[in-house]
Amino acid sequence: MKTERTIAPFGAWGSPVTTEMLTAGARRFESIAVDDGDVYWVESRPDEAGRCAVMRMTADGVLSEVTTPAHNARTRVHEYGGGALAVSNGVAYFSNFSDQRLYRRPVNGSEAPAAITPDIAVRYADAAVDDARGRLICVAEDHRRAGREPENLLVAVPTGGGAPVPVHRGFDFYASPRLSPDGGQLAWVCWNHPNMPWDATELWLADVGADGALTSPRRIEGGAEVSVLQPSWGPDGTLYCVSDVSGWWNLHRWDGERLAPVLPMEAEFGLPPWLFGMSRYAVLDADRIVAHYGNADGTRLGVIDVAAGRVREIATPFETFGFFAAASRGRLMCAAASAEAGPAVVAIDADSGEIETLRRSSEQKLDPSYVSRAEPIACPSAESRTAHAYYYSPRNPAFRAPEGERPPLLTLTHGGPTGGTDPGFKLAIQYWTTRGFAVVDVDYGGSTGYGTAYRRLLRGAWGIVDREDCEAAARHLVARGDVDPARLAIRGGSAGGYTTLCALAFGSLFTAGASYYGVSDAAALARDTHKFESRYLDALIGPWPERADLYEQRSPIHAVDRLACPVIFLQGLEDAVVPPDQTERMADALRRKGLPVACLMFEGEQHGFRQAANIRRAAEAELYFYGRVFGFSPAGAIEPVEIENLDR
Repeated sequence: MKTERTIAPFGAWGSPVTTEMLTAGARRFESIAVDDGDVYWVESRPDEAGRCAVMRMTADGVLSEVTTPAHNARTRVHEYGGGALAVSNGVAYFSNFSDQRLYRRPVNGSEAPAAITPDIAVRYADAAVDDARGRLICVAEDHRRAGREPENLLVAVPTGGGAPVPVHRGFDFYASPRLSPDGGQLAWVCWNHPNMPWDATELWLADVGADGALTSPRRIEGGAEVSVLQPSWGPDGTLYCVSDVSGWWNLHRWDGERLAPVLPMEAEFGLPPWLFGMSRYAVLDADRIVAHYGNADGTRLGVIDVAAGRVREIATPFETFGFFAAASRGRLMCAAASAEAGPAVVAIDADSGEIETLRRSSEQKLDPSYVSRAEPIACPSAESRTAHAYYYSPRNPAFRAPEGERPPLLTLTHGGPTGGTDPGFKLAIQYWTTRGFAVVDVDYGGSTGYGTAYRRLLRGAWGIVDREDCEAAARHLVARGDVDPARLAIRGGSAGGYTTLCALAFGSLFTAGASYYGVSDAAALARDTHKFESRYLDALIGPWPERADLYEQRSPIHAVDRLACPVIFLQGLEDAVVPPDQTERMADALRRKGLPVACLMFEGEQHGFRQAANIRRAAEAELYFYGRVFGFSPAGAIEPVEIENLDR
């Protein structure tokens, strides 16, 4: 028997996706490693104030935590972290967030985690275990130089404990130290200001002496306008990496004299390394590599026959993959998400395609009848560009809107801005679509996944190209008749918050916005941010302070007189990437102008919300805000948000 659907305005539908579901057991995964048949990973837990735990799944299926509740496996190198875990011969090593020291714990037995680095202002990430010499080779970030930016370098740390010993220095940044299987060579990636790792990096190779010293260090790839990432060794001693020398991040291998492409194609095998340890390929054996690759036509998982130079696709239900690690018997370990279920740590057999799920991000599942699946769209934008996005229509089998009503649109702007979105299941998007919102998740010019030329579209044009492409996506959906042109909201966090504020200040299409720790003053960001991004804006806007005029022109804080719609701000008070002052000044400016404004500041949060209570409060506050400014009453009990000047 067909159930009659309740008639209610878009936005006011009752949803099975509660804010508790957004956080309850909503784990995020990174740093997957394999050791002697056991699989390890780091998972963050919103319901434990964002604590990151190291987990172990034994070969016979026993799950346990390697860390203790007193430890948080998270590094602050580059502030964004990643690469906090290394495992070898039954011993796990991890960075601990509270003191940024490295800890060691044998996984069998009762020995507690023990610090192996001194209590000094040095952070560690991305370690390679050098068992033969009893040490870790890590990226270090030394904050002991008062009044100067920290020094990044490669160091050796004795696995039994001791002070870090420099093994290579001289570049502004280092990543991915990787030892060859015989321990005789070390490869790594490095780069200098003002480049970011997706702009220009260098791949270096050195011999490792019996005493551990590096000899004959030399650059083998990279330099100006070439980004080299993700070095990895095959079991036969072949060095692989990802390079965009062709205009696409493709797989390459070192033949002793040069890097040669493994499988040339117009597809991306790389990701911008915002976190250490990110990887989209794993070497299974001397003949095969399993990789995730894609372009505007979609993404694939495949097994590459290295000698033949061809690829065989693996059919899986997944849309997205990350943090690849090879296991025995031709299996890939990774984090993967489908269109209907969130991320999980999975094992995929490269021959049969058989999938084993080791750990899900959440045990809660959304009934498929409520799931809005991503529709890839491409639409014309300014300057004859094509903008890419994923569209999600409202979906809830229990409700329908009044005849003739069109839904409000929520335009999502991802962070980075050198980043990207994907069609994988995201409960945070279903939170909106099940309530009657349409959502468009935009891969504006500058995003990853469409080749180097597309990724470089933001050079000198941040705040312009991204804004125009978000507007283009919204106009496209208005023109199709999918959404209400009077109720167009835009929201984003960090760099996405900047795009949001630029769209509201320099455009007139959107009628409401939400900024999560967004940049409002580009000059202030150039003056006051962490080392990793301290020269990022040189390419995105122009050199600072030589082009101070451009920074003023591109800063929403200086264009409040042009902003004419309601905005809600959400900000962590301990944010070192986009300091709270950026949000406070923008909110104050809107108050003085008399625009409707809400501002929520969260104690204990840094760049990106990790605590369950704050994630829930932010989602409900944003929904309540849209309800008031778009004229609907959200279903359920929601704590009100103070919206100043709303009656004006």
